Amino acid sequence: MPRRSFLRLSRQRWLRLFFYLNLALVVGLIAHQIWLYVAEPKFESVHTLEVANIREALTERTDYRFAVVGNINNSVSVFQEEIVPLINQGSIDFLISAGNAVSGGQQESYQAIYRSLEKLNVPYLLTYGDNEDSDFGSYLFYEYFGPHFYSFVAGNSHFIFLDGTGKSSTSWQLDWLSRELAASEAQHKFLFVGLPLHNVVSDAPLFEADNYLSDPRLADGIMALAEEYGVDTVFSANLTLFSQQTVNGVDYVTTGGAGGILIDADSSFHHYVIVNVAGDNVTIAPVRLNVDSPGWWRMVTSVWSALYAFFYVSYTRFLLIVGVLTLLALRLHRLIFEDRDYYPDFDIDPTPFMGKSLRVAMVSNNYFPFVSGVSVSVDRLRNGLRALGHSLQLFVPRYREAWQDDSSIKRIPTLMAFGQKDEFRLTNPFSARFRRCLRAFKPDLIHVHHPFWLGSMGLFMGRRLKVPVIYTYHTRLEHYAHFVPLPGALFRNLISHYLIKRFSNRCQGVIVPTYSAEEYLRMIGVKTPSLVQPTGIDVARFSQVDESELDALREQLGVSASRKILISVSRISKEKNISFMLEALAELKAQGHDDFHLLLIGDGPDREAIQTQIDTLKLTSQVTLVGAVPPDRMALYYHLGDIFVFASTSETQGMVILEAMSAGLPVVAVRSSGIDDVVRQGINGFKTPQNRQAWGQKVVGLKDNAELRQQLGKQASHFAEEFDIDNFASAVASFYAEVLAKYHSSSR
Repeated sequence: MPRRSFLRLSRQRWLRLFFYLNLALVVGLIAHQIWLYVAEPKFESVHTLEVANIREALTERTDYRFAVVGNINNSVSVFQEEIVPLINQGSIDFLISAGNAVSGGQQESYQAIYRSLEKLNVPYLLTYGDNEDSDFGSYLFYEYFGPHFYSFVAGNSHFIFLDGTGKSSTSWQLDWLSRELAASEAQHKFLFVGLPLHNVVSDAPLFEADNYLSDPRLADGIMALAEEYGVDTVFSANLTLFSQQTVNGVDYVTTGGAGGILIDADSSFHHYVIVNVAGDNVTIAPVRLNVDSPGWWRMVTSVWSALYAFFYVSYTRFLLIVGVLTLLALRLHRLIFEDRDYYPDFDIDPTPFMGKSLRVAMVSNNYFPFVSGVSVSVDRLRNGLRALGHSLQLFVPRYREAWQDDSSIKRIPTLMAFGQKDEFRLTNPFSARFRRCLRAFKPDLIHVHHPFWLGSMGLFMGRRLKVPVIYTYHTRLEHYAHFVPLPGALFRNLISHYLIKRFSNRCQGVIVPTYSAEEYLRMIGVKTPSLVQPTGIDVARFSQVDESELDALREQLGVSASRKILISVSRISKEKNISFMLEALAELKAQGHDDFHLLLIGDGPDREAIQTQIDTLKLTSQVTLVGAVPPDRMALYYHLGDIFVFASTSETQGMVILEAMSAGLPVVAVRSSGIDDVVRQGINGFKTPQNRQAWGQKVVGLKDNAELRQQLGKQASHFAEEFDIDNFASAVASFYAEVLAKYHSSSR
């Protein structure tokens, strides 16, 4: 490999590794955030215990001291490292936060402030403020600490805490405050509200113009009641300054420097307030920190303190944001800077693999003796590739019935079976025999025919053995929602398409039977190189039959020679839309077109329901449920018919249509993805919308026009010759060579 290509590949691998590591980090952090909200709280109703401790400490005392702080904002560098030690060393009885103790209402913020406050040696209480209320934090405050507004009496003082955020009713709070103050017999009354009153402190910085109590009715009511009942002091926070003013005999103290951001002003400094109660006297004084530093330096250090606090509190949230941004950056880098070529690599040379006898491991969830379109397709491809000289090993389920297996067919043990006659087999995907035989075969590539169960194990083993994996898209999974134990709409509209997309994009090549199927894969986001190649048919086997055997079959079925015989071949199941076809034929009979006889060939879980419908529609003399027919006798039934009719909309190809065409039958089918590419309108048959009248008219048109029926039948047989098994196998072998060449190229 050229050094430049190697370096590019190495860089892509490291970027991919970095991407997945970041993805794992983001998932882990999201899980951590979820866990924080669902885990049992480590603490709750803190105020209940703290109030009891304060009452006990102030029992029969008239002299005591308490500290008031504001705008802690979880600042570990100021509050936790400077203020807490000073309070613990001084003769302080308890501490009250006047508001904004947390940096936000998130779970981790409450846990961080609890860790900080637990370092105090004295009781503490919080006032409910703007930060406590933010980010849906109101219920956390209630759970961890207590009600948003509350009061208690301790010593000779009455302490009242209000909610200034608007979370609580203004009328209710004012009525409650009036009753509290009127009934109070305490010598001193202290009131705490997290937001300052605008008509008390009016010289705050412009950027804090919205930091006041926004409800003028509540503010006026607080001031009026404080004056009426002789409140000593109203404490608040939420501004970056210290202010103490007396209005009509009431002190108003605003304290905002316990660790929050400061501004370059004389009134803005880190501090806490000491309230000294001595009998009848109350004195209030701030304890100033770092006052010797210039204002600008105090501002810079406070910003750093706030940033430090953010990482201390929300480092997981920060890592989550960084991780998400990194994922976006890696994604944008890939979209913008990585070169992409949406055209095939024409420098890839498949020649070395074209003449080579390849060892191909085929993996399928069903095979003979269970007859299905997939079983037939797998068998025809297997025989065609062997005829070209390739070695095949087939890994399929084990059934109860025996089959003509040879050494190239490996049967995998079945875990469980379901469906009529247990035709669907769930094999053991972890079978040691499967892995051992696959390794021993040493395949050049693995060809899987289903995107789940054994198909998933085939993809897994392809990665382990370092060989490419080819996937043939056979089945429109969304039409099989009724078989899946999940909500039908969920599987039909989401899961089925995601399953096909994800599986296809993990393979190195995808084979689709029609261009409409390829268009579907591109629409859902499949980017894997693809080959459009219908399953081959044995044209020679279906084009000619023994006339004596044909006469014997006609006599056995007892079909009147005066009737035109309609042939339909499908699994008798809901997704095949057989009910539509029967209803259309019932309408034709009602119109007098009763000179037809439908031979419905196949078996399935809805056979009894279809027979009931035949009886209900009074079509017993016009429709015969033939049941399953061995593959080697299908040509006789096709040649017995005059027209092939089909109504399924769940096909990716409609292989039975090509078989019928090779026998010279014109087709009338319902237009759908698997039919559109095979039925050529007016050339080898007709395709109609899913409309009973339109479909029935085309059946009548062919039934009653022998010349048109013969012309379209002849053209249908010529059209089917293009899909001979030899052409099918050769096209697939060439695709194998292209995939192998690309897989083993130096630029991969």
